[in-house]
Amino acid sequence: MSRGFVREDDQEEPVFIPQRAPIPPGVDNLMTPRGLKLLHEERTELENARASVDSPEGPERRRELAEINGRIALLEERIASARLVEPLDRPDDEVRFGATVTFHITAGPQKGAKRTFTLVGVDEAKIAEGRIAFTAPIAQALLGKATGEKIEFRMGDQVQTIVIQRIR
Repeated sequence: MSRGFVREDDQEEPVFIPQRAPIPPGVDNLMTPRGLKLLHEERTELENARASVDSPEGPERRRELAEINGRIALLEERIASARLVEPLDRPDDEVRFGATVTFHITAGPQKGAKRTFTLVGVDEAKIAEGRIAFTAPIAQALLGKATGEKIEFRMGDQVQTIVIQRIR
């Protein structure tokens, strides 16, 4: 159809739907029970938002619903691909998914710093709250290591030495 027969009002801009945190190809979508619960709560909030859209029929309403439906679709994919990892009831002898690790940086640009992080799924990660994705480079360096073990970790073009102090 010729563009001359299309009304200007019908020219709606595509809806931008922010992508979720990426999961590297070939890596399982590991998730803690807390992380899976948060995703279910997010879905409920989005469903409630969809039910309460009160814009009159028209482009604004279609746009609002398209964004909510798009976000729900991405969330459903994450929930469907989730592989729940329950906490282990055994001694904390090595860093695993879900573990909280405290380490001390003994050499490198952040020498003297002490950090504590919990290794979680990508959707649950929030560095400001001490949760890092298990796919993060520092998490990958820590996985499988034991208390007291030294690790050399590359940060950009510099190397830092990390000593694991505690695993819980």
